[in-house]
Amino acid sequence: MIRSMTAFAACERAATGGTLGCELRAVNHRFHELSVRAPEELRAIEPALRERVAQKVSRGKIDLVLRFRPAPGGRTALKVNESLMDQLADAATRAHSRFPGLRTEFTELLRYPGVVEEEALDQAGLQAEALALLDATLVEFVAAREREGAKLAAVMHERLDGIERITTQVRQWLPEIRASLRSKLDARLADLKLPLDPGRLEQEVVLNLQKIDVDEELDRLASHVAEARRVFALPEAVGRRLDFLMQEFNREANTLGSKSVDSRTTQAAVELKVFIEQLREQVQNLE
Repeated sequence: MIRSMTAFAACERAATGGTLGCELRAVNHRFHELSVRAPEELRAIEPALRERVAQKVSRGKIDLVLRFRPAPGGRTALKVNESLMDQLADAATRAHSRFPGLRTEFTELLRYPGVVEEEALDQAGLQAEALALLDATLVEFVAAREREGAKLAAVMHERLDGIERITTQVRQWLPEIRASLRSKLDARLADLKLPLDPGRLEQEVVLNLQKIDVDEELDRLASHVAEARRVFALPEAVGRRLDFLMQEFNREANTLGSKSVDSRTTQAAVELKVFIEQLREQVQNLE
């Protein structure tokens, strides 16, 4: 599966005690590097966050940002301890019978320890919702990578078609190039006007033809093209595999150029390197 390393996705939804938001963004990187930013309420689940991202994303520099916006009124709800309030009310009534001038303020009662309780935020519920939100964001994130990857794949298929076209042309030229080289060697030897052993002459011709033989390089180029197309269809991330394959493409193109004795094959080697470099640039963007 061809996936780009660059992508962005964001999701937001209502959650326990407020609103959760999640953002994922990534750029090119040789390895998997994840940076996590989360509020205090969600720090405890950072290992789980990292594990879930690693299951879906194998390569790239990824930034994960989680946000929690409390509901209006604060992060916690206030709860009055009715039982304790009743006890305080009874005590105030009894005290009033003894001290008629005594006045008890309601706000003073609220300050009494235990009368007003803060209802704690459901941390476990909020954390579970944050993980679910990350899962939803990852679905969009991976889909964005695949859409961009499909565009890159189309471009790379065009470059592979170009490499295949050039190797086919060179194969067609080889018989003519070999015949031309043999004619040149025969002409040079004839100019020497020296008696030569026919067997020795044939050996020299064969040796020179072997030096310019590029059948093996053309076969390997064709094999690399087929392998690249096979890799494109694999279900896993393929960037590193294709990155290695680009080195092999370059090696064959360089050898083809070094063995060239014809302007056509020299130009073909140059064009091959252009296509291969364009392929390599696109591969750098793949997961």
